[in-house]
Amino acid sequence: MIAQMRDIVAAELAPTATPDHPGGLAAALYAGRHVEFFSYGLADAATRRPVTPDTQFNLASLRKPFEAALVAAGTLRGELRLDDPVPKYLPELTGDYVRSITIGELATHTSGLLLPTDHPPWPNETYSQAQFIAMLNAFTPPAGIAPGKQRIYSHAGYVLLQLVLERCYRTPIAGLIESRVLKPLGMRATSVPERGPDNRAVMDEAIMRRVVQGYSDQGSAIGPIGDQQSYFDFPGTGQMFSSARDLATFVAACVDGRSIDPRLREALRMTQREVFHVDQRYEQATFGQAMAWETVHLPGVTIVDKPGGLNNASGYIGLVPAHRIGIVLLANRGDYPHEIARYKILPALARLVAHA
Repeated sequence: MIAQMRDIVAAELAPTATPDHPGGLAAALYAGRHVEFFSYGLADAATRRPVTPDTQFNLASLRKPFEAALVAAGTLRGELRLDDPVPKYLPELTGDYVRSITIGELATHTSGLLLPTDHPPWPNETYSQAQFIAMLNAFTPPAGIAPGKQRIYSHAGYVLLQLVLERCYRTPIAGLIESRVLKPLGMRATSVPERGPDNRAVMDEAIMRRVVQGYSDQGSAIGPIGDQQSYFDFPGTGQMFSSARDLATFVAACVDGRSIDPRLREALRMTQREVFHVDQRYEQATFGQAMAWETVHLPGVTIVDKPGGLNNASGYIGLVPAHRIGIVLLANRGDYPHEIARYKILPALARLVAHA
C-alpha cells in the first residue's frame, strides 16, 4: 500500500514542481508509521543547490499550530484557561474591545480582530510593541463583529497570543516552543530565530547553508537567503524555519503520537478539535476552525490542515487523524497550489486506506 500511496502523491506533486517552476518543493508523507520524502527543484537557483528532505524553509504561518500547542498544553496543566481575558496577562490592554477578548478566541481566530497588518493594502511601516498595544487599544470592530461570534483569520491575533504566552511564562516564545514542543518531540532542525538588522534569520552558518532562497511565483528572487518578514519590530515576531524531515516528526505526533509524552499527545489532539463552524461551502466541502488548524469536511473524510505563505514561501500541513495519515509541503516560492493536498491527495489516500 505504501507504494500506491507514494504513486498518488508523486503523480500530483510532480506537475507542480517542474524545471519551469521557480524554486523547489520538499514534501513528506506519514502513513502507518512509515515516512516517504519527495524532493523537487532547487533551494537556490544561483548555486544550483537541490532541495532535499533536510533543506530549511521559512514556515510562515505553519508556526501557529506550535503556539496553539503551547496554549493547549498550558490549559491541560492548569497554567492558563481558554476563557482568560487577555488583560489578565497584559494589563496594558485597556481598549473597550480588546479587553474582552480571551486566549481561546485568539487561538481559534474568533476574536474579531482585524488590523491593517492582516490584509491589503499592506502598510509600509513596522510597529513597535508599544505601537502594537496602542493599535489594539484603539481597535473598533465593524458592526456585527463581537468576540467569539465569527471566524476572522488574524495574524495580529497570534502576535498578541505570543505576547500573552511570553508574559504568562516569563519566557521568550522561541524558548517556550523549543522546551515544550520541539525538544520533547525530538525536532532538532526546527527553530524560531531572531531577525537580524538585515531581516535575515540569525542562525548558525552551518544551518544557514541549508536554507532556501525565496522566489515569487513568477521566479524573481525575493529577499536574501534566510529572509524573515514581519510588520512587528520586536523580538519573536519572525518566522519559524524547519525541514520536511523534521515536520514529518510533528505530523507523526499529531496523528499518531504513540511514542510521545501522553500530556503532549493530548495537547496536540486538543488543538485539532473543531470549536467553530464556518458558514462557508466550497464545492462539496464545509469548514470549521480549531486552535490554529482548519477542519475541512469532504464526503467520506475530514481533513485537519494549516496552510501558510508569504510572497516568497509556501507551506502546508494536512492531517487525516482517522487514518493516521499526514502530509507536509514546503515550497520556496509564493502561491504554491497547496490545495492539491486538501482536495486531491489526502482524500485519495484516505479512500485507499479505507478500502484496504
